[in-house]
Amino acid sequence: MGIEQLSMYGYASKAEVLADARRYWNPDKTTFWQDEGVPLVVGDRSGYRLTDVDGHEVIDVHLNGGTYNLGHRNPELVATLTHAVRHLDIGNHHFPTPGRAALARRLVEATPGADKVVFGSSGGEAVDVALKSARYATGRRKIVSVVKAYHGHTGLAVATGDSRFSQLFRSDNPAEFVQVPFNDLDAMTATLSGQDTAAVIMETIPATYGFPMPEPGYLAAVKQACEDTGTLYIADEVQTGLGRTGELWGVYGEGVTPDVLVTGKGLGGGLYPVSAALLGPAVSGWLERDGFAHMATFGGAELGCAVAAKVLEITQRPETRANVHRRIDQVTEGLADLRAELPHALTGIRQKGLVIGLEFGAIGAKQVMTELYRQGVWAIFSTLDPAVLQFKPGLLLTEQETAEILTRLRDAVRKVAGSHV
Repeated sequence: MGIEQLSMYGYASKAEVLADARRYWNPDKTTFWQDEGVPLVVGDRSGYRLTDVDGHEVIDVHLNGGTYNLGHRNPELVATLTHAVRHLDIGNHHFPTPGRAALARRLVEATPGADKVVFGSSGGEAVDVALKSARYATGRRKIVSVVKAYHGHTGLAVATGDSRFSQLFRSDNPAEFVQVPFNDLDAMTATLSGQDTAAVIMETIPATYGFPMPEPGYLAAVKQACEDTGTLYIADEVQTGLGRTGELWGVYGEGVTPDVLVTGKGLGGGLYPVSAALLGPAVSGWLERDGFAHMATFGGAELGCAVAAKVLEITQRPETRANVHRRIDQVTEGLADLRAELPHALTGIRQKGLVIGLEFGAIGAKQVMTELYRQGVWAIFSTLDPAVLQFKPGLLLTEQETAEILTRLRDAVRKVAGSHV
């Protein structure tokens, strides 16, 4: 099928694709992955397996940050989209539709404290909506995030993230976007003490930073500090939500009911881009005053709403939740065994459910990533902490598939560790 996919676009070889990608698309990123020994050009994809156009198959535990929580081309989602496209298109963003109204209702009903939903087509767009809503509600401009944060690359979202992403485009603005260290409650409360902050935005578990875990009580204490200072709390659950922690939204397990919750990536099931900012009553007032204040042509597209509704249904099924907890137990045990065997290589495990960061200390995650790719598993290093490998098993993995992943991980770590003895 790889050859067929190449010929579909007029290519005779993978080399021709790479040449055009360097020339016309993204030269730096294309070259980076070749240099790192991950020359992936995805051909066939099904379930949790990807096949390069050259025939190399890998099990996907990168999942595009959770986009493929339910697998690639999940049959139920494909059937939903296929049925929808017979009757619908993206729709018109100005008018209510049955699908948009139903998805908004289901999201609100599944999210304590939520009142209204604003749809987008990417997580960054939904973060922008969240920040604009907080500024409207409070009349304040300052936004606080954490050091090495990542909330997307759109106009406001990129300013909350690491300077690597904001400075290049002159989007950093320290006067309005302030960062404090994660898990440093004193720094957070000091920053909020001026009572001039519109919102604190945090991923429940910062993904691009390598999934450092919030210390017990930290997020709840930040929420309390927000309440004490008239600041709103925005929970970015784009990567950690939709069942990955064992619950639909991870932030509630930390004792926090956010003022805004942002979701994306997996909400579209990898088939249609859709994201959402779920606004609580304190933040949603602008929708009553001027519903035209934010517009997005593709936000809440009817085809995307159909897929997202099925994503929510599958994710919330008792059998899915049960499978997630079985896989959590299996992965937890397997990783503990590997850490006991190779503590000098696997120096730490950051885990909340199926949100996992594997620490490789001096070895670093890049070498493990490359060897793991050779062994037939695709996992990505953390951009803002290259010692950590992001390890994100899918929600519907079988026991056998999970065992296969763990075996290949063990073989990869053994080989990389052996080369450093």
